[in-house]
Amino acid sequence: MEKILDIIEILAYEKGIPYEMVLDIVKNLIIKTAKQEIGEDIDYSVEENQKEKTLKLVHNVLVCQDNDPILTQDKANHISLNEAKKIDSSLNVGDIIKSELTLENMSRSAVNKIFQDLEYHLQRSMEDQLFKSFKERIGKLVNGVVLNVDEAQNTFIEINDIRAILPLKNRIKGEKFKTGDNVQAILNFVKMDKNGIYLELSRTTPKMLEELLALEVPEIKDGEVSIFKSARIPGVRSKVAVHTSNPKIDPIGSTVGVKGVRINAVGKQLNGEDIDCVEYSEVPEIFITKALSPANIISVQIKQDEEKAKVKLMSDQKSRAIGKNGVNIRLVSMLTGYNIEIEEIENKESNAAKESNTNTAKLGADALESLFKS
Repeated sequence: MEKILDIIEILAYEKGIPYEMVLDIVKNLIIKTAKQEIGEDIDYSVEENQKEKTLKLVHNVLVCQDNDPILTQDKANHISLNEAKKIDSSLNVGDIIKSELTLENMSRSAVNKIFQDLEYHLQRSMEDQLFKSFKERIGKLVNGVVLNVDEAQNTFIEINDIRAILPLKNRIKGEKFKTGDNVQAILNFVKMDKNGIYLELSRTTPKMLEELLALEVPEIKDGEVSIFKSARIPGVRSKVAVHTSNPKIDPIGSTVGVKGVRINAVGKQLNGEDIDCVEYSEVPEIFITKALSPANIISVQIKQDEEKAKVKLMSDQKSRAIGKNGVNIRLVSMLTGYNIEIEEIENKESNAAKESNTNTAKLGADALESLFKS
C-alpha cells in the first residue's frame, strides 16, 4: 500500500473529515477484508509507517506458558514460550510476536473492495459529522438560500449543502419568500433517516428573537446583559425580559439602543414585529407590574398554588393592560408564567366627570323646554 497515508490525508482534506477518522476507517476495512479472505479467527492489527507513508497488516501472536490451556483453544493467536524461544531467545511470557501479512495474502478483488467500501464509509462519516454538527446548533440561528416554495407554502432552504424545510406553521404570518432569497431561521429539529439528514427550521420561536438580539446588542453577546425569557405572538408583538448584575449598565437602554435603533433593527427582521423590553425582577409582583406596561398597576396578589396573579388597576387602565385583541395580557402571561386576572376599580374623577356631564345636559334640556313653553 505504497504512499497510502498521503492518499488518506488528501481524502480527509477533500471530504472535510478529520485525518484520524479516515485512517481508522481504512484500518477497519483492511481488517474486515482480511478476516473474510485469510481467516476469521486471526488477531489482526494495522500499523502505520509514517516514514514510508504505508500501512501494514499484522498478525499478533501472544507468548504463553508451555502448559497454558489457551494453546489448544486458540492456536492461531497463541504460542508456547518454548516455541517462541526458538524464534527469538529474548521473548518472554506476555510478549507479542508480530507477523506482517502482505496484499498477496488477499485476492485482488478483495483489495479492490476495500477501496470501493471506503467511498461508502467516507460518505456515511461525512453525514455523521454533519449530523453531529447540526445537533450542536439546535436552537441557534442558521443562514441559507431558498431553493423553492411548494404548493403548501413550505419553504425549502439549502444550508451547508443540506436541504432544510421551513414549514408554513413555522413562518411569520405575512412573510413570503422566493427562490434565491437569503433567510435566517432557528434550527428547530434535526434527525437522521434513510433519506439522510432532515432539518426543520422556525422563525416563530421566541429563540429567534433572543438570537437576533444577541447579534444586535453587544452587551447581550458579551454576557453583560442576560435574557431571562421572551414571549412572542410572531409578526405582531413580543416581550423580552432582560437583567444585569452590573449596576453601571441599563439593561433596557442597552437592548433598545439610542432612539430604538437596536430593537427596531431586530423588529424589522421579524416582519415588523413590535418588541417591548421589560426589566426582570425575582419578585413576581414587581415583574408582573413591569411586564404589564404601559398600564399603571395598583397592586398584584400572587396565588402560587394556582399560578395566578390578581391585578388591581383603575378602570381607565384596563384597556392598556389587556392591549389590542388581548395581545398585551397574553404576552405577560407567557412571559411571567402566571394567569393574569384583572380587577378594575372605578375612577372617582371619571365618575364625577360623567355625573357633571349628565347634569349639564339635563340643565340644557330643561332650559330649552322652558323657552318653548314661554
